[in-house]
Amino acid sequence: MAKTALITGASSGLGAEFARQLAARGAALVLVARDRGALDGLAGDLKAQYGVAVEVLAADLVSQDGLDAVAARVGDPERPVEVLVNNAGFGLGLDFAANDIADEERHLDLHVRATMRLTHAALGAMLERGHGRVINVASVAAFMPRGTYGAVKAWVVSFSRWANATYAPRGVTVTAVCPGFTHTNFHERMGLAPGREGVPPFMWLDAADVVRAGLRDAAAGRPVSLPSLRYKVLVGAVRLLPASLAARLAATGR
Repeated sequence: MAKTALITGASSGLGAEFARQLAARGAALVLVARDRGALDGLAGDLKAQYGVAVEVLAADLVSQDGLDAVAARVGDPERPVEVLVNNAGFGLGLDFAANDIADEERHLDLHVRATMRLTHAALGAMLERGHGRVINVASVAAFMPRGTYGAVKAWVVSFSRWANATYAPRGVTVTAVCPGFTHTNFHERMGLAPGREGVPPFMWLDAADVVRAGLRDAAAGRPVSLPSLRYKVLVGAVRLLPASLAARLAATGR
């Protein structure tokens, strides 16, 4: 697997796990996040363990300068990126009316605008070469009424499905990976202590399993990856429920 993968939100959680598993497959890496110190630490570990080349790019994807810098790196024809993982993101409380609108706008920019911009940069370069892979980390929340987080992830899934149908015949696949509740620091960053989300233990997934399934589905060219049978069943069931009941069910956890 002599290729380069660029991963956003790579400093922790699913992003760091994507980095580990891609490095184990021999991929060179470009790690993107805001925290330069965390990226440098992860880069050192990956170089030592897997012997791969690792580039660090500290950038805030909500800022225009940061997004421009990462888009330029993704589309650089002299240093081709074969795999793009759009993973950067954060969550907000489910009460949209009570949330700070500036936070909501940053949330929208990171999940939608940054994903769109970087995918556009990747597609231009990948289609010219005739091969490449884009992985957009979405969520099972995309399939249920779950605040603006569910809304932005629904956009990611719809966009990925369309892009895969359009560009897979030309050698570039696009896959939306849709995990459910996963053991990472995502919820801690929302101010929640471990075990305080109100979600039963059997609903939690392991990050390594989510990434492994996502990479497998992306390699197969699937437009959507739901990396757990329990969540596949849940998504199917939610689609049959009245909207009001689905919204109450979706409000479980944060």
